[in-house]
Amino acid sequence: MSEVRTHTHDPPRNRDGEPDETAPSSSIGRDRTLRGIGLEQFAPYLINRIAFLYNADMASALRARGLTTAHMRALAVLAVHPGITVNELADYAVMEQSTMSRTLDQLVGAGLATRRHRADDGRVREVLLTEKGERAFDEVWPTMRSLEDKMFEGIAAEDRRCVLKALGIVLNAMRLGPRSPSS
Repeated sequence: MSEVRTHTHDPPRNRDGEPDETAPSSSIGRDRTLRGIGLEQFAPYLINRIAFLYNADMASALRARGLTTAHMRALAVLAVHPGITVNELADYAVMEQSTMSRTLDQLVGAGLATRRHRADDGRVREVLLTEKGERAFDEVWPTMRSLEDKMFEGIAAEDRRCVLKALGIVLNAMRLGPRSPSS
């Protein structure tokens, strides 16, 4: 099989442009530097690129509805986890707590979400979507799903399931495992 290389630091690739793991190479297995493995073999780079491309497409679709990516993330989380706290919402939506508080203020101001004291513990304020917020999410969901489908276009259903399973495993490992390289 002839080797196709796009950059000098990329791993050897087969004719389909996929890493050729049968080829002898210092970039597979031995050389663990970024120059040795290449960006395409560094998971944080790939995850960030995928998220950037998805969010860019999503942002343009949301603008027409007067929403931002932060709004969409909060609406999506609240649609799945109604009654969570602002801190939990920030965690699920992958935002700093202060950014989430501002985003939530905007959603409450637009009548899309509400805060209330939790019935069993009045010290805790939970966040929920209003009916208007539920409708807004229901309008945005098809676009979210369509862009996810676009992300996996041309990829077999089983491979898609494997990618999602692997990402879930990585996320759980990151939540439960040591957070610093020295640990």
